[in-house]
Amino acid sequence: MTVIVGVHGIGKYNYYLEAGRSAAGAAEAMRLKWDRYLHSALGGETRAYFSEVAYFSHHLHDGKGGDAGAPRSLAAMEAPAQQVLLNWAENLGVGEHLTGALKSFTGWLLTKLDSRSAAFAGLFAPEVAAYLTDHGKRDRCRRTVADTIRRNRPKVVIAHSLGSVVTYEALWANPDLRIDLLITLGSPLGMRNVIFEHLLPAPINGRGERPSGVRRWVNIADKDDIAAIPPDLRGCFTGVDVEELVNLDWIDFHTAEKYLGCPALDPHLRPFVA
Repeated sequence: MTVIVGVHGIGKYNYYLEAGRSAAGAAEAMRLKWDRYLHSALGGETRAYFSEVAYFSHHLHDGKGGDAGAPRSLAAMEAPAQQVLLNWAENLGVGEHLTGALKSFTGWLLTKLDSRSAAFAGLFAPEVAAYLTDHGKRDRCRRTVADTIRRNRPKVVIAHSLGSVVTYEALWANPDLRIDLLITLGSPLGMRNVIFEHLLPAPINGRGERPSGVRRWVNIADKDDIAAIPPDLRGCFTGVDVEELVNLDWIDFHTAEKYLGCPALDPHLRPFVA
């Protein structure tokens, strides 16, 4: 059977806590769920699709609590997370006219977002900020993903959300890693002033590039996914072979469950799992 490695996205620290602060336990709990989700897309007999899910969320946290919902105000976030939130809001078209001190907008921005977007923002901004601004955390996340790929030697890597950013950087930092297919789901890789300009390696002349060890890259994004801005990565990355714009669910616009259960995955994975 073809080996598939998964890389999770934002908001998964609760798996670590529920597993008794065990990263291995969190990874296995996620693997079992991801197998069920992918089975919805591929059908057939029940089977194990993923050999492992690279679990890195614990590296982004300092051991304080779990995946609570969105902060009640911008002031509840650290300054780097506040900046990520405001820059993300500009991409969303909510905060394009914001000026002045960050904390002067306490409460204002979150009141402009619906409950789904506010809950997402409360998870997205702190974890993205932790990854991009703390070199130690960034290195540990990338090393976890690289070690998981090296240990399993998969033909396919499926990376969701922030996991697509960690995977992109891990593959570039470890050119010995070779995979046949990279599938990015709900990826924020192209998000301007939040992630794109801060990628390692840095984009050249406004463009990133498919990692050299990846034979084929498929990007799938929901049309309403507020993390996948822009949903089409071909505009800022060379080497994206296929773009799939899908319509998952107006409520669950970014969950791994909806993406992994999406029929759009079938034609790309079928040659590997048949």
